[in-house]
This record gives sequence, C-alpha cells and structure tokens, in this order.
Amino acid sequence: MRVAMYYNNRDVRIQEMEVPRIAPDELLVKVWASGICGSDVLEWYRVPKAPLVLGHEIAGEIVEVGAAVTGWKTGDRVFVSHHVPCNMCRYCTAGHHSVCDTLATTNFDPGGFSEYLRVPAINVRNGVYALPDTMTYDEAVFIEPLACVYRGQHHAGWIPGRRVLIVGSGMAGLLHTQLARISGASRIAAVDINAYRLEMALKFGADVALTGGDNLPDRFKDVNDGRLADLVIVCTGAGPALQQAFRSVDRGGTILFFAPSDPGAAVPMPFNDLWRKEVTMTTSYAGSPRDIRAAMELIASHRICVNEMITQRLPLAGTPEGFALVAEANQSIKVVIQPQT
Repeated sequence: MRVAMYYNNRDVRIQEMEVPRIAPDELLVKVWASGICGSDVLEWYRVPKAPLVLGHEIAGEIVEVGAAVTGWKTGDRVFVSHHVPCNMCRYCTAGHHSVCDTLATTNFDPGGFSEYLRVPAINVRNGVYALPDTMTYDEAVFIEPLACVYRGQHHAGWIPGRRVLIVGSGMAGLLHTQLARISGASRIAAVDINAYRLEMALKFGADVALTGGDNLPDRFKDVNDGRLADLVIVCTGAGPALQQAFRSVDRGGTILFFAPSDPGAAVPMPFNDLWRKEVTMTTSYAGSPRDIRAAMELIASHRICVNEMITQRLPLAGTPEGFALVAEANQSIKVVIQPQT
C-alpha cells in the first residue's frame, strides 16, 4: 500500500509499505479521508520522531475483522480514535480521560496518511465509532478536532450569554467560534493576523474580526460596550497572544489555553492583576469518549457546519502539497487527504 512518510514539513514522501496484518482482536480499516492537523506541522514535536506516517483525523471503512472481534463487520463506516483512554484509572473516573497514561501510549498502525491502517485491540474496544449514514467521510475528519473544542469549552465552564474573545482563527478557532455561537454566546470577537482567516471567522459566526496587536484589549472594549471579555480562548501558543489574553479578560472571567507553545517557552504573567480580578485560567488537551460522541452529534445534525471549512481536498500523492499549505497557514483552513484517490 501507499503511505505518506513524514520527514519534515518540506519533505513528505509517498512510499510503499506492507498492508498491516491484524490479530484476532483487531480490525483493518481502509482510510477514505484523513485531515491534516495543525499539530502535524509542529516540527519541534514531529521531526524528532521522524520518519513516520502521521494522520490522526481519519474516517474509513472496515475491510477485515479479526476472528475474536464482535459488534463490527466488513463494510461498516467508522471513525477511529488514535489515542484512547483506559476508562478505569483514577484520571478517567475523575473525568480527566485526556491525561490517562494509556491514552498517551495508544495509536493505530500506521498513521492516517495511508491507504489502510490496523486498529489495535484496545482501540477496537474504546475508540471505534459507527458513522451515521448521513455523515460523509470528509465530514467525519472533523470529529476529533471538534471533540477537543467541545472539551475545551466544557473545561472553561461554559455559560450562555458570555462575551467571547477567540485569539487565533485557524481551524480550531473557527470551530470554537461556531460552537460558542450555537451555545449562546452574546458576542464573539475573532482575532488573527491573517486577513483571510478573519474573513472566515465572520463567515462562521464571529460578530467582529480584529487584527492582533498590542492594543487588542482597548479595541475589543471599543466593540464590546467598553467591557473586556468574559471568556478568552487562546488558539495559538505565540507569546504575544498569551500576553494579550492576560490583558483582555474581564474581572471574574476565564482564559482557556487551547494550544501548546514552543518547548521551554516562558511567558511573564501579571500575577497580581489576575489575582485581584479573580481570573480563572484553564487548559484543555484532546477529547474524551463523551466529547467524541457530542462532536459526532453536532456534525451529523449540521449544527456545526464543517463542509465549508474544507479548503483543499487532495489525493494521497498530494500530501506534500497539503503539508506545505498547512505549514504556511495562509489560504487554507482544513486540508483533507483522500488516500484512495
């Protein structure tokens, strides 16, 4: 079978690999769609592990079922979660599935930028979901990222009527915008340094689009009745964006840090100011089984519109082009690779 082997953002090679053989408690899935995630182009994270086949936002069709597997059959259309929790440890039982030790050690084989992948037994048990008949494979690649977004807003203690500032209007920021809109935000301002992405933010539900800069808090107040934000969602790890978040949150407000920063990055924090203002700060990573099911329902019901977020659909041979587009972060939102073309 063909795979897209990642070496770095400018070196992704189409290579041949044996179709994985499955054990009796495993599945073989034909990959029909695989999204390129912003985390796929974080070279500080990916290059030390290269070469490898990336791709974790996948949807496909079961083509082989292990003899010991029950509940699944060939032809079933599925979303497969790459990282799965054990659902039994103290973290999972406390609702913190995304910090489960098991989740950090699980994955399918190889990544989603391949024609086929093997689903290990624990992923079969805890991470395979049947796609609704009305959901396309391309739509299903949004299940994983939307689950992460859903979890993030849940962690931020979502309250309808909040005035929301979303810093970073890439794919994650746009999903946050849509979810905040349907969840009852009273006002949403989107921030980015890219005019194209700000245009997309308005299209997907933002009331106001603002270009990032040092005076962001004042400009947000100008369009928000003189108030700062009840909730700031930071979808970038850039130091200046984090500083803007500290200065843009209102008294009693919340900051959700949704994206990682560079390794070892240190960001000065105006501690006393945040302390006096009773600001809540929280982080979010990955999505739990509950979040995945919620994301599937939101997409299947079309309450969250994802088709129009797909800016490029490419065959497997176009994966190098897709990585370049995502790394440039210019005229693309979601790039979907279709390995069977």
